Amino acid sequence: MLGYLVLIGFLLSGAVLMDALLPRAQRLTRLWLGLCAGLMLMMWLPTLCAFFLRFDRAAQLLGLGAAALIAGACAFLSRNKPRRRGWTDMPAWLPLALIVPLVLLGAYLQYTHTLRDVDGALHVGQSTYGDLCLHLGIATSLRGAAYPPHYSLLPGTLLGYPFLADGMVTTMLLFGAPLAPAFIVTGTLMMALVYTGFVIFCWDLTRSRAATVVATALMFINGGLGFVYALDGVMRDPSAFREIFTGFYLTPTNQPALNLRWVNVICDMMIPQRTLLGGWMALLPALWLLMSAVRERDAKRFALLGVWAGALPMIHTHTFLALGLLSAGALAHCVLAAPKAAPQGGDSPLDGESRRATLLRFMLYAGVTLALALPQLLTWAVPQTVKGGALQFRFNWVNNRGDGRLIDGYCWFWIKNVGLIWLMMVPAALLDRRAPRDGAIPSKRPGLVRMFALGALMIYIVAELIQFQPNEYDNNKLFYVAYMVMMPAIGAYLVALWKRLKGLPGRALLAAVFLLASTLSGALTIGREVVSDYQLLSECEVSAAAFVEENTPRDAVILTGNQHNNAVAALAGRNIVCGTGSYLFYHGLDYGAQQDDERTMFEYPEDSAELFDQYGVDYVYVSSYERGKFAVDEDWFVDHCDLLFAEGDVCLYGMRR
Repeated sequence: MLGYLVLIGFLLSGAVLMDALLPRAQRLTRLWLGLCAGLMLMMWLPTLCAFFLRFDRAAQLLGLGAAALIAGACAFLSRNKPRRRGWTDMPAWLPLALIVPLVLLGAYLQYTHTLRDVDGALHVGQSTYGDLCLHLGIATSLRGAAYPPHYSLLPGTLLGYPFLADGMVTTMLLFGAPLAPAFIVTGTLMMALVYTGFVIFCWDLTRSRAATVVATALMFINGGLGFVYALDGVMRDPSAFREIFTGFYLTPTNQPALNLRWVNVICDMMIPQRTLLGGWMALLPALWLLMSAVRERDAKRFALLGVWAGALPMIHTHTFLALGLLSAGALAHCVLAAPKAAPQGGDSPLDGESRRATLLRFMLYAGVTLALALPQLLTWAVPQTVKGGALQFRFNWVNNRGDGRLIDGYCWFWIKNVGLIWLMMVPAALLDRRAPRDGAIPSKRPGLVRMFALGALMIYIVAELIQFQPNEYDNNKLFYVAYMVMMPAIGAYLVALWKRLKGLPGRALLAAVFLLASTLSGALTIGREVVSDYQLLSECEVSAAAFVEENTPRDAVILTGNQHNNAVAALAGRNIVCGTGSYLFYHGLDYGAQQDDERTMFEYPEDSAELFDQYGVDYVYVSSYERGKFAVDEDWFVDHCDLLFAEGDVCLYGMRR
């Protein structure tokens, strides 16, 4: 219970803080921004305290106290400022109709995909089978850790992976919250804030109900033309339709063999990738602040935006990079659109604003951001990226064979992956600035639409030319931000197109076919994810992890196999000699020596005394995986170690010193 109270305490602090800092914003916007701020305070303030203490209860309480103090001070200083009273100028049905169903879907998937107990075993969904254990291991290993933390999967190696979204769960664990509920509650909350933020962003940019509805559908039920391949397979073999919902990654949005890589953002991004989810939760307020700061010409909002952006790198580094590129595009647009002097009048949000004043405000934003972000980048992100040798030129993302040849034609690759929407990106960005007031883009907003479109183009160009991670697929974390900021413009363009086609026979049918073609692949993927069910850890593995948790020191080192679903690392958070290459390789880490030594210790323990001492091995974990992966000399462990736990196929031995 205390874990949830701590979470509520941070959320309330964030709500009070943003209510004080943005009194002119609508209540719904202030509440949304406040809840996002609360989670960011929960991620960052205990972390800062842990550098002087450890990541323990004391650090959490100090962080919570600091959050309350900051919020209280800001509330006191702004006590006389008038607050905007209206909740929102959106029609009441709009956020309810769009956000509530998505939140219910997200909550259900969080529940079914996060350590669901089935007769003592733990089950997950298709999309979390691979990624969840990484986040579990980070969250459980941070308890009581000295900072900066290290990988529990590769002890002695600095944890360069963005860990703050998982550290938030650790905070709850330290106060007694169970592991699975802590992940489910925070995951569902972040999803709800992403949905809410996107709807608010779309509405404030377009002021169109229809555009907001269309943009939300295209954003979250996204998928390209993969359904065409799926239906073609069904025509040849009717059983193929069933395989969409039962096969492992046979959905229309994620089949590398067919070069279908534009995955559904709910199923394959937000649910399994908690760091990206945390990044998007923090990104959408940054987009709103950028939009409002430019529109209001408010230096204070630019400064607040700088603080917000500066907190992003260790929440999600890709999102920070995407925001930086987007902001560079916004700066270019605003400077070019602004006159050299400051004339009076005009109906553009940039009219009357000199280039010098515009540039100074963006410089304030950049300065605050870099002051906060550079220590994070230089400590964690840059060394790991450079050391891993991931940076390289790579044209056209995953469509590149690696030898300069493309798998599909350039345009066809994007059309079949993103769908017909890809063809509308340019015309949507150039939407007529003289659109009538009852259109999708009200007066004084087309400049903002084009500003975001230029920012999206900056992201697109960089992501098309540079590979930032060993896994080239990870550039999608940049592409999706560009896609996200273009969706309001796409929605507005489609609404404008609908109006221009008034009187055309079959207009409704044409629109229905377009929307079906744009969402069918995503809908099938979501349906597959809803029914997916895989066992992650057996009942014996869960019992063994519970024994390790209760009977071994927090800093113990355990020799186990390098399976990704490692119960010792994921559930107990203990250090293991070497984790799975599925994580470590794509983080750019060199783990070859540890992997070889792990095999030697299992297969030749009699000759491995120096290795046991070198790695400080305290316990040895042997299950069916270790027996299948290595020729384990278990007789030696039986004779020379203490058998501490034995259940089913799992044994835990204690090393004798």
